[in-house]
Amino acid sequence: MGSVKKRIVILITLALLVSAGAFTYRRMARQKAPSDSITLYGNVDIRQVQLAFNDSERIEKLLVDEGSAVHAGQLVAQLVQQHYKDAVAQGQSTVAAQQQVVARLLAGSRPEEIAQARADVAAAQADVQAAEDNVTNASLFYQRQQTLAKQQYVSLQVRDDAERTLQTDRAALAARQQALEAKQQALQLAVIGPRKEDIAAAQATAKADLSALALAQKQLNDTQLYAPEDGVIQDRILETGDMATPQTPVFTLALDNPLWVRAYLPEPEMGKVALGMRAWIESDSFPGERFPGWIGYISPVSEFTPKNVETTQLRTQLVYRVRVYACNPDHRLRLGMPATVVIPLNDNPPHAIDAHPCGTN
Repeated sequence: MGSVKKRIVILITLALLVSAGAFTYRRMARQKAPSDSITLYGNVDIRQVQLAFNDSERIEKLLVDEGSAVHAGQLVAQLVQQHYKDAVAQGQSTVAAQQQVVARLLAGSRPEEIAQARADVAAAQADVQAAEDNVTNASLFYQRQQTLAKQQYVSLQVRDDAERTLQTDRAALAARQQALEAKQQALQLAVIGPRKEDIAAAQATAKADLSALALAQKQLNDTQLYAPEDGVIQDRILETGDMATPQTPVFTLALDNPLWVRAYLPEPEMGKVALGMRAWIESDSFPGERFPGWIGYISPVSEFTPKNVETTQLRTQLVYRVRVYACNPDHRLRLGMPATVVIPLNDNPPHAIDAHPCGTN
């Protein structure tokens, strides 16, 4: 009986040794066999934009709520506009008036103005001729009176009166000659037209008025807030009637198409992946469903594995942060959602990715 027990013990021991050897062999074989994919773990990440007005005024209306899907260029809010509309109207009037000034200077003198100036010159010339005749007559009369006074045929008073008349006529002649010169200069200016310097100054003023109008128009446009890209309103920070400023956001816009999964690639796997390779994204929220994606970013700097990342590798190993992008037109993947990324290694060469593969701006 003792020998039988010994043989049974020996057989059991041999069976255990064979089983342990087979298990060790299979384990070593699995470790040596190359894997056909890389599995990474991370969280969904998105971009966020703080939407704020470019000017200060009270909010007149808000057109979207939290959770609303918006498109690029969609109006989402508006400020009170009356002040800015008045500034634009004033600027338009100023520009119109100055443009008329420039047009008048460029057109020069009208034919009627030149004809009037010539008529004024002719009238002034006639006045000068009449004054010259008066001076000639007064001079002859004075000479006669002076001769008669010497012969004592007339009194000295008569001679003096004739002299004063001559002096008055000479003064009148000088005044009319000055008036003629002024009329002639006016005619010359009418024929030549405005000075180039005056035209340039008027044009510069018109340009400044146009710039002021453009600024007023831009300020009016800034009273309307538009979505810069497609996305979802994440937060509605202000309400109708609140005072808005450029420093105070009105909405937080989540740009979730495309989005990406932030994951970490172990250093030994770096040589197996490249930008543009296809990948699959899985989430516990959608069991059995895969979202197609692609590797869009690999950090050029290594780091230690973050504590909040769960992988099968040791936490002390160096890793590289990667972004695996995915289109999200139905907004099913959300910020912070845990995700698993599977990167197939067979028949998965890098390929060019369109700048906006999801149809976003």
